[in-house]
Amino acid sequence: MQALQKELEGVLLIDKPRDHTSHDVVARLRGKLRMRKIGHAGTLDPMATGLLIMLLGRATRVSQFLISLDKEYEGTIELGKTTDSQDADGQVMETRPVPPLTEAEVRAAMHGFLGDQYQIPPMFSAIKIDGVPLYKKARKGEDVEREPRFIRVMAWDLLRFATPHIDFRMRCTKGTYVRTLAHDLGTKLGCGAHLSALRRTATDRFNVSDALTLDRIEQLSLPEIEKRLIPVHQAVPTVAL
Repeated sequence: MQALQKELEGVLLIDKPRDHTSHDVVARLRGKLRMRKIGHAGTLDPMATGLLIMLLGRATRVSQFLISLDKEYEGTIELGKTTDSQDADGQVMETRPVPPLTEAEVRAAMHGFLGDQYQIPPMFSAIKIDGVPLYKKARKGEDVEREPRFIRVMAWDLLRFATPHIDFRMRCTKGTYVRTLAHDLGTKLGCGAHLSALRRTATDRFNVSDALTLDRIEQLSLPEIEKRLIPVHQAVPTVAL
């Protein structure tokens, strides 16, 4: 009789590729590890890449503790074009000329978004109203009222400005829609904008530099993957399962 495969348990850091949903990552891990109990702590849009904290086995119980941690991102904003999803995956809604902005003006506008604030989630989001995800309503052309959410932007730094593109680094609380901030920045600058690229580089002390790509995961043996797992008591020291 064949021995049952040991079920893995712990936190696994994945570098999510572009054009994968967070559920796609779960599905690929389930196929590789041959286990069903796999979750994640904080989704990434399909367009985004970077750190996705995956939870295996009983580690799924600490999902809410890890989701609540602050996030860090790097990305690119394209000025002069707005899209219905506020990012590059959406349809272009309006194109406007970009004014002759200076780097100092862009930095000042970004600085104005620092601190505590309420943000209205975009229609193209997975938030459910009456049991239906907003993105499904958006695809039908519906626009429904959304409850503002409290967020905090601790840092929003300009890395490079070469019209019409802005490269940035941001640190913010959970639940922050970076693409909405990009859209709002474009409004503030008078030309519109959308998020053209986004990469999550860190979640609190977890860094994408320590993450494995899905392609690399599929090349590793199960014992090798087990060595890369972070024990739950190290990931969330105050939680006892």
